[in-house]
Amino acid sequence: MSSDAIEPDRRDFLVLVGNAFAAVGAASLLWPFIQQMNPDASTKALSSIDVDLAPVKEGQAITVMWRGKPVFVRNRTKSEIESAVKVDVKNLPDGLARNENLPDEDPATDANRTMKGHENWIIIIGICTHLGCIPKGQALGDERGEFGGWFCPCHGSQYDTAGRIRKGPAPRNMEVPPYAFTSDSKIKIG
Repeated sequence: MSSDAIEPDRRDFLVLVGNAFAAVGAASLLWPFIQQMNPDASTKALSSIDVDLAPVKEGQAITVMWRGKPVFVRNRTKSEIESAVKVDVKNLPDGLARNENLPDEDPATDANRTMKGHENWIIIIGICTHLGCIPKGQALGDERGEFGGWFCPCHGSQYDTAGRIRKGPAPRNMEVPPYAFTSDSKIKIG
């Protein structure tokens, strides 16, 4: 019985090295094309922001920018919270919470528009859901409408202190962005 085992020779080695060299070369050519699909640093920086709530006293509000949109942050008073809690969700034009921190079908109760343990803070995207105007109600002297929240001067939509549509042509409640409290006086939006 003869054993015709093929011994590796120089040609096999050169083929193996050539193929490995071609594979490394192809990968190095493809890498810049794959890498350019990742978002740049400025986009990543806008994906989330940290907000210090310590300077915002009870009854005051601030506006911060997140992803090019205004976000209303209000430290609600006890009376604002009480009036928001008393609202019957069945009587609202939009009965959904519109809170990115909760499932889509959750009702628009005040508890579903705020975070447990931080009910005094309402954090909403400050854009009217009718045609995209910026509602008034952040400054102390602004018109806030019949419900004490926000009033859109463009077409008269009125929101309550939980950012829910109560009157006017706006079809939906103002949306609650994804956010989390990183401490008692700081939040991370996004």
